[in-house]
Formats: sequence, C-alpha cells, structure tokens
Amino acid sequence: MTSSIGPAGASRFHTTRWSVVLAAGAADSAAALEELCSTYWRPVYGFVRRRGHGLEEARDLTQGFFSTFLERRDVEGLDPARGRFRSYLLASVKNFLANEKERERALKRGGGAPLLSLSLDDESELALEPADTRTPEGDYERQWALALLRRALERLRVEETDKGKRALFERLKPTLAGESVEGGYTTVADELDLTTVAVKVAAHRLKKRYGELLLEEVARTVDLPQEIEDELHHLFRALER
Repeated sequence: MTSSIGPAGASRFHTTRWSVVLAAGAADSAAALEELCSTYWRPVYGFVRRRGHGLEEARDLTQGFFSTFLERRDVEGLDPARGRFRSYLLASVKNFLANEKERERALKRGGGAPLLSLSLDDESELALEPADTRTPEGDYERQWALALLRRALERLRVEETDKGKRALFERLKPTLAGESVEGGYTTVADELDLTTVAVKVAAHRLKKRYGELLLEEVARTVDLPQEIEDELHHLFRALER
C-alpha cells in the first residue's frame, strides 16, 4: 500500500475498505472477507444487541450477516462514491435484520460453522448500558470508532514486535490513550536497561506512529481525501457520546 499525507492531513490510500469489499466478491475471497469480519464484527454485534436481540441470537445474526454479506450480491455494481463505508455497512445490517426470510436462509447456509470467533469475553467488552443512554446507531458509531483504534493499535504492536521492542511497547501502551505509565519513565528505563531519555523518545515516537496508523485506517473507510478529516472528527465525537 502506498500513501502520501500532505500538510492538511489529506491522503489517498489505494487500498480502501471499498476495494476490500470488491476483492471479497472475487473468486478468492476468503482473506478479504476475513479481514472485514475481524475488523468490523464488534460494531455490527453491538448494533444487533441494541436492537433487542439476546446474546446468543445476536452472535448468530452477526455471523449470519457476514457469512451472507457477499452471497446476497450486495457488492455487485457497488460504487464507492455512494458514501462512506461506515454508513454503507450499517445500512446493510439494517437491511439484513429487516428481511426475516432472508435472515433464516442465511443462518441455514452458515451450516452452524461460525465465521467469527465470538468468545465469552466479548459480551463483557460490549456491555450494554441502560437502553435510554445510547441508541443502536449510537452504539454502532462508538464501536466503529473503537474498532479503528483497536486495529491501529494492533498494527503498531506488530510493528514493534517485529523490531524486537514488544516489551517497551507494552509498558508504554497506556500513553497512547493519554494515561501515565505505571512507575513513570524512569522505572521503565530501569526495567528494560534503557535511559530515561530513550524511553521518553520512544513514547513520543509511538504516539506519532499510532496517529499515522489511525489516519490510515480512517482513510481506508472513505473514498475521497477531503472526507478524511471530517470522518476522523466524527469518530472522536462518537467516542464522547
């Protein structure tokens, strides 16, 4: 993937979520579909739960949605210019839930083999608040934002692990969310046989790279460079709700 980020933060990434969807419609779709599922099942699952479905039913519906996402030919003739991927996926989920017969057929086609790994910890992670605190759409938007943050964090973790700096990354990870490091930078330096200055520089570098990776993830969900900044602001607003 190639990218260029200008002074205004506008960028154009050749690999967008739209292109992943279109690739998933090709003969060799397993990898593309798996990427979509692993990244976005939480927003979909959270939305389904907010619509009043129980735990097990919500899991089945989420699996059914992704397993039939392409079988229903939703991507045929798809034009990325029609909107942002976030909105497109939400509309697809609503359509899936509204069509009872199609839903039943989709679950049968799944054959009981789960496409996603929804562990028992997922429900506590997506713990539901009182119904009047957040709408299904609001929960979807928040989980969408968290999904992009999570993916950027995981990409950063992989990068640091490949460079042999996994231990330092894990100790400095709280700073990426604006939190302090347990024991302070001096303690981290002593633990990892580094200087305090080196740890501070590493923390600054990680924050900068995390921001870059998050920008890339946001850029992948829109088609036009001028939409990136607005989409990024939308995500932060969703997290504050």
